[in-house]
Amino acid sequence: MIFQSILFEKPDDFLDKGILEAPDFFVDLNLDQIVDTIIAGREEYNLKPFFYSPLPTIEAIKYRQEVMHELEENKILFESIKSFTEKMHTMREHLARADKLRNKYQKERWFLDAVEIYCDAVNSIVADLDLTDLRSCGLLRLREYMKNYAQSTTFTMLLAETKKLQTDLSTIEYSLMIKNNTVEVRHYASEADYSAIIEDIFAKFKQDAVKDYKVKFYDQIEMNNVEENILNLVAQLYPDIFLNLDNYYSKNGTYADQTIMTFSREIQFYIAYLEYIEIFKQAGLPFCYPEIGQDKNIYDYEGFDLALAYKVIDKNGSIVCNDFYLKAPERIIVVSGPNQGGKTTFARMFGQLHYLASLGCPIPGREAKLFLFDRLFTHFEREETIQNISGKLEDDLIRIYNILNQATTNSIIIMNEIFASTTLQDALFLSKKIMEKISQMDLVCVWVTFLVELASFNNKTVSMVAETAPENPTRRTFKIIKKNADGLSYAISIAQKYRLTYDHLIKRIRS
Repeated sequence: MIFQSILFEKPDDFLDKGILEAPDFFVDLNLDQIVDTIIAGREEYNLKPFFYSPLPTIEAIKYRQEVMHELEENKILFESIKSFTEKMHTMREHLARADKLRNKYQKERWFLDAVEIYCDAVNSIVADLDLTDLRSCGLLRLREYMKNYAQSTTFTMLLAETKKLQTDLSTIEYSLMIKNNTVEVRHYASEADYSAIIEDIFAKFKQDAVKDYKVKFYDQIEMNNVEENILNLVAQLYPDIFLNLDNYYSKNGTYADQTIMTFSREIQFYIAYLEYIEIFKQAGLPFCYPEIGQDKNIYDYEGFDLALAYKVIDKNGSIVCNDFYLKAPERIIVVSGPNQGGKTTFARMFGQLHYLASLGCPIPGREAKLFLFDRLFTHFEREETIQNISGKLEDDLIRIYNILNQATTNSIIIMNEIFASTTLQDALFLSKKIMEKISQMDLVCVWVTFLVELASFNNKTVSMVAETAPENPTRRTFKIIKKNADGLSYAISIAQKYRLTYDHLIKRIRS
């Protein structure tokens, strides 16, 4: 759990499991597209591992849901925490720039500024959290930790030393005497500011808008040799202040509290996801925090495929929402209907909802109750490759065997159009055998198929059909409804799939 791992457990503990790449089902369910969109522009935080690690317990999911819900509801709190992360980002930028500088005094000053930004970020978030009526366990623990840290001797001494050194540096004044190729650095002796005098003299000649002849110098962070030598000479004029700067830099290399640094990264998981779903909410699409349990009586009302919806919204299109529900002894949703009617999208939606819910995230839908799975398996059609020496049917059978061999009664299986490479009779025979096994294991399953016989296989199967418009059966509505499969509305689609239409048959005969 993200906040608990920051405050009470080993930071990034789950990363030790070696979860560095997306699971195989990510691609089938288009979760890879969803995650890539969410984390775009946040590469510095390495957020992918968070999305690859579903939470193992109901308590952990509820813990994260509470934090997510509070951040979503309290816009002031959300902006406050976001402001904190932006300051921490600026701090890291300062440190990164400091590392690239060669002059030690310039390096140390950038470091000092980074620490000042850090101290300001801590004090600001502490003040903001103290004024907020928090409810979630995670944010309450965060407030307690941050408040204790801000009052600690370690932080108060760091803050005081930082402020004093910044004040001391701001008192430095010096003069430059430039003659021929020589630059002399002196203590400032209250010499007249000729720039101000010249401006005053010429101010009376200024009339309305005039062309600006001022030359803009190239502003670069790295100093040139002349600037470096001047700075080194200034350091000789104020040896005590620059000695303090040296000592400050050497002893405060690990000034940042690791718990706070971890928090500033992990909170990006929440910020990124909430900003992502705001796009859909602005389009009027519903989101909810699902009830999660080990009860297989599940439902979601007005759900939708996030990956597809993101593309549709970008093109100002309309999004079709769908419902599903299973009530004991129902376990298997068999989805049939015409090609390009939304069947595969429905199957992806089912998987996406369960997976995102396992992360503790709000999901598409007006109201939902979902199953806490131990593993999620998918079988979607794959293109044949020259490296795979087995046939398409053999490959399908091996993949399904491996899935059933690894699955437990608490797993979810999503299958999309299997056994397309064999005859209709063989496909039906093999599918029934697999259906028997899934039923025996009491697995939750979504099975997209043209084999309508599977829709009424036993009392655990539920038939859902991709609708067509009553007045025009060729027009898809993309609504998936619970009804008996009759096969009438998509006979042509089946014939096309198995190349049994008149045109296909004529072409095969002539060839």
